[in-house]
Amino acid sequence: MNSETAVLVEDITARVQQAVRAGDYPAIVGLHGDRTLILSDYDYLINWATSLEFEIRAAAKAQANATHRWVFAVAQVWYDDGDTIQARPLHTAPLQPGEIETISWMSYDADDGVDYGRVQFARRPGGQPVFDDAVYFTDPMQPLNRLPGSAMHRLLLAGIPDLASALPQRH
Repeated sequence: MNSETAVLVEDITARVQQAVRAGDYPAIVGLHGDRTLILSDYDYLINWATSLEFEIRAAAKAQANATHRWVFAVAQVWYDDGDTIQARPLHTAPLQPGEIETISWMSYDADDGVDYGRVQFARRPGGQPVFDDAVYFTDPMQPLNRLPGSAMHRLLLAGIPDLASALPQRH
């Protein structure tokens, strides 16, 4: 990972941290291209359809912006059974034994490829989150299709010309 991507990871995960402190759980994407754009979606974690819809819109914006670097981050609850990390939205149930709250992130740089990581957090007795430093995964990963940012990444690499014009128009 190059230093520009690392700075963007820190920026985007800090924005998610700020939202979590305020009691919100948006997905936030930072795009570096012709311009620097920040996109967010507060409905991302409602269900798979809303997640996919945001990733499609983000991919279209990234393509139109000639984006060469991006970071996608969202707060989730993780459960690691030793073989697979399972994730769910924070708002669906209280933490269960073995679960942890974390900000999952995925980054892409046109020269360096994809990186993954997280920012784990815990809560004080009053509910205030306390965040660890960002962790950058160094082991090879085999992410599932629902990993936040994966659909966006696949769309951007698919070579579909003018994604924005292929999207349904809202009225």
